[in-house]
Amino acid sequence: MNRRPALVAALVAALSLGLAACSSSDPAPGAEPEASAAPDADNPRAVTIGALSISETAPLWAAVEAGIFAEHGLDVTVQPIQGGAQAMPALVNGDIDFSVGQPFGAMRAGLQGLDVKIVANYAQSLTEGDDINSVVVGAGSDITSPADLAGKKVAVNSLGAAGDLTIMAAVEEDGGDPGTIEFVEVAFPDAQAQLDAGNIDAAWVPEPFVSIILGAGGARVVDPYQSVLPGLPTLVLQTTGATVADDPELVDAVREAFTAAFAWAADNDEAVRQSLVDEMSLPEPAAANLRLPQFSTEIDRDVLQGLADLAVEHEFFDQAPDLDTLVVVD
Repeated sequence: MNRRPALVAALVAALSLGLAACSSSDPAPGAEPEASAAPDADNPRAVTIGALSISETAPLWAAVEAGIFAEHGLDVTVQPIQGGAQAMPALVNGDIDFSVGQPFGAMRAGLQGLDVKIVANYAQSLTEGDDINSVVVGAGSDITSPADLAGKKVAVNSLGAAGDLTIMAAVEEDGGDPGTIEFVEVAFPDAQAQLDAGNIDAAWVPEPFVSIILGAGGARVVDPYQSVLPGLPTLVLQTTGATVADDPELVDAVREAFTAAFAWAADNDEAVRQSLVDEMSLPEPAAANLRLPQFSTEIDRDVLQGLADLAVEHEFFDQAPDLDTLVVVD
C-alpha cells in the first residue's frame, strides 16, 4: 500500500502539465459555430468548453470521447483552464463558449457587471460521509477540530472564494474566532510540500490531494462545504448573457447534452475513471479509488442563495447577487 511517494510524484507531475485540449472530432483550428444553426447530429456545432484539469472533469472528458455530445449535434473541444481568473476573461472575450467553474466566481463576476450566466449545475459536494474537499493537516499535527484552526496559517487555492469563506463559517460554528486565521494562497498540487515544510498549518484541498495527504499520515480536520452548506455546488456550467439571448438553441443543446453525459457516466464508471488515467496521467489504482462528487445539471437555488448570503455575512460581498438574474435555467 505504501506507494504514496511515486503516486504523489505522478499526480503532481500530471497536474503541473499544460494538458492538450480534448476534442470529439479534432475540429479545424479557429473554427466558429455557425450562428443560430440548430445543433443536430448531421450538422454539428463546434463548441469550446473551458474546464479545470481536475478529477471532476472526468465525466466530460469521457462523454466527449464516447460521442455523447456528438449525438446532440455538438463538436466539443475541452479547453484546459487554470481557474476563474483565466476562465472569466476567456468566456467574456469569446475565446471559449462555455466554462465549468465554481459558482462563487460567477457570483463575483455578476456583481462586477460582467456578462456571465449560470445555465446548469455540474457537480456538488457530498451531503454525508467523507466529502470531496477537506481541510487537512500533516502527520503529527495537534489540530483536530475546526476551532483549532483559529490563529493558524491555512492554505486555499484562491483567496476570497468559497474555500476560505466556508472554513471561516465552520470555525465560527465550532466556537473559534475565524478572524484570527491567516489564509494564504497555495496551489493544490503544492499543498503537501508546504505542509511538510511547516510553512502552513493546514490546507484546503480537493481530491485527489485529500487522499494523497491522508495516505502520507495526515489527518482530516473538517469538510467545510458539507459542514456549512451540505450539497454545495462545486462547479456550474457558465456562458455569457449574449449567448443565452442570441443562441438559445445552442444553450439548450449543451444543457441537454450534459444531462445525457451524466446519465451515461453513471452507467460507465470504468470509462470515467479511465479518463483520469488518460487525461491526468493518474495511476490506475488511484483513479479506481478516487472519490468523485455527485454530477447533475439541476441547480439547487436554496444552497446557492445560502452561499451568497454567507458571503455577505462574512463581508466577502457588499450585497448578495441576484440569482434570478444570474441563474438562467429552463
